[in-house]
Amino acid sequence: MASSASALVTMSLRAYEPRLDWRARIRVTGLRRAQSIIRYLNLYYFWEKRWFFIAIAIGTILFTLPSPEGLSREGQIVLMMSVVATILFVTEPVPLPTVALIIVVGQVLLLGIESTTVARSLMTDSVLFIMGSLMLAVAIIKQKLDKRIAWMIVRVTGTRTSRICFGISVVSGVLASFVGEHTVAAMMLPVGITLISLTSDDRAKVRGLAAVLLFSISYGCSVAGIGTPSGGARNAIMIGYWKEFFFDPTNPETQRFLIDYMTWMAYAYPMFLLQLPLVTVILFLTFRPEYKDLSRACMKLRRQVRQEGPLKPSDYVAITFFLLILIGWIFFSSGIGMGTIAVMGAAMFLIAGLVRWEDVNNGVNWGVVLLYAAAISLGFQMKVTGAAEWVAQSFLALLEPVGADQGFGLWVSVSTLTTVVTNTMSNGAAVAVLGPIVLKMATVAGESPIIIGFITAISSAFAYLTVVGTPACTIVYASGYLKTTDFLNVGWRMALMSIIVMLSAAWIYWPLIGD
Repeated sequence: MASSASALVTMSLRAYEPRLDWRARIRVTGLRRAQSIIRYLNLYYFWEKRWFFIAIAIGTILFTLPSPEGLSREGQIVLMMSVVATILFVTEPVPLPTVALIIVVGQVLLLGIESTTVARSLMTDSVLFIMGSLMLAVAIIKQKLDKRIAWMIVRVTGTRTSRICFGISVVSGVLASFVGEHTVAAMMLPVGITLISLTSDDRAKVRGLAAVLLFSISYGCSVAGIGTPSGGARNAIMIGYWKEFFFDPTNPETQRFLIDYMTWMAYAYPMFLLQLPLVTVILFLTFRPEYKDLSRACMKLRRQVRQEGPLKPSDYVAITFFLLILIGWIFFSSGIGMGTIAVMGAAMFLIAGLVRWEDVNNGVNWGVVLLYAAAISLGFQMKVTGAAEWVAQSFLALLEPVGADQGFGLWVSVSTLTTVVTNTMSNGAAVAVLGPIVLKMATVAGESPIIIGFITAISSAFAYLTVVGTPACTIVYASGYLKTTDFLNVGWRMALMSIIVMLSAAWIYWPLIGD
């Protein structure tokens, strides 16, 4: 439309320009400038959205190709949609919730599924849990307990920088293992900034100190996110896949695929605890903090906490609510679902007036809820159409020549693949995309779907190398104290450590408690 208008302007100018007076020539000059602007806007728009058009072009090619042997036409369409969605996840030429809308529309138009059926697949207990957790996050942050938490850490650890960093990792980790890393990172960031700013106002003089303190928050949250089902959306997504793919109410032997809160903790929580001291060691080997002791900052912090006075009654109510939600997740989630408990907890905070609905509505990223819902729905279609099985068999065929199609080699391959993918998109999206494939791969290879599922979900937490890898990394980077190169510098060490710890647990510890 814009190009045709531009051409019309050009033809008009060429025809009538010789007969124009000086006033008209000025108007012509203005029209020419408008024409240039139109052309510029066209080029800018297409350049900005280039990956969207590239993804659509790739999807069109895959859609028109004949179906490979062993793959149904529906399965080919689902894989095409997955490829397009993955490209859009990584490049983000459009807002990510837009990708979710494309997935929903694609299932109706391309697969011929009724819109009501697609709508049902969007609202699972996993999605309800993600929505409730985000609402709880807003409610908890509103309580503003950051300085008290910082003072509590200092009173336990003392004033040495290394001990404070370890204490921050422990507190961040323990909280993030139950609440979710984005919540805790947002709550703990003021704690780290408080200690940094009380040490020095000159950022250049606290460059190394800021790195170890802020990475203690983000990586403490990241390693903890594996510990419980409520530690991250990826965990809830994998639990949902196990139930959807393998559980049969008429077959008692499939009962083991109903992974509850305590079972997950038995598999993953020891790994989280083992990684905590290693986080501090890696940070201090990578960065050199300028201050070995933070006594002066701690004295200032103590004065500020005393000025705020004792805890208010609303603080005790909020803590009580949180403990009740945690008890519900541990003891009742297998019966009524973790999502129901999360939403119930959010309702409790609203009813008690500890948070306003306006705060929840503004603080929750509803687009994230929609994104996870659409990704899970597409993953379900990968299973139904046989696309996941076809991809699993093809991947195993590639691994077979090097002996990595089963056993320990398959574990390493799945962990490496997930680590690479999760550093290019959100960890929840990585599990939503890879989950159906790796679970079917486990079935084809004769491996335990539970072991392979845990390896996938846990490896998705190893997004240490990029700013956008995890919400915790994005949050601490937003402080302005860190550079993107800092994440690469320390991230590869963290990823290597975490993979070694996880594979060791899978080899030695997990056989003692289950598959």
